[in-house]
Amino acid sequence: MPNVREMMTANVETATLKDNMYEVAVKMKERNVGAIPIVDGKRPIGIITDRDIVIRGTAERKPGSTAVEEIMTKNPITIQPTASAEEASEMMAEHQIRRLIVVENGEMVGILAMKDLTDQRSTLPFAHDAIAEISETRAEHQSELRH
Repeated sequence: MPNVREMMTANVETATLKDNMYEVAVKMKERNVGAIPIVDGKRPIGIITDRDIVIRGTAERKPGSTAVEEIMTKNPITIQPTASAEEASEMMAEHQIRRLIVVENGEMVGILAMKDLTDQRSTLPFAHDAIAEISETRAEHQSELRH
């Protein structure tokens, strides 16, 4: 079974706190991605998804010049490149997220998306379980965690 390093995308577009919502949206369009990690040097400090731009930005009537810090998810969930596909899918399910920033020695080395798990036959069962949990409402998910 492959580990995270074997499945992740290594060449990841990033942004910094100097970027704004519009610039991040353009990067997403140019790279055809749904998320951009926010870094300080090589250390991940946040992540912005296309959903963040819609919900925390546009729907809140924020202008394109809004600083990324206002709409990003701070302290993103990370994983080591040596982790297994099963560990990655469990983390995604637990936190109800579709992407994990891959970190080694405190520095971002890649990103692992749910699609990376679904693209491989050996990891598909883990991805299926994670997708089911990610798709639950927060209340449903929290209720399951308490039992």
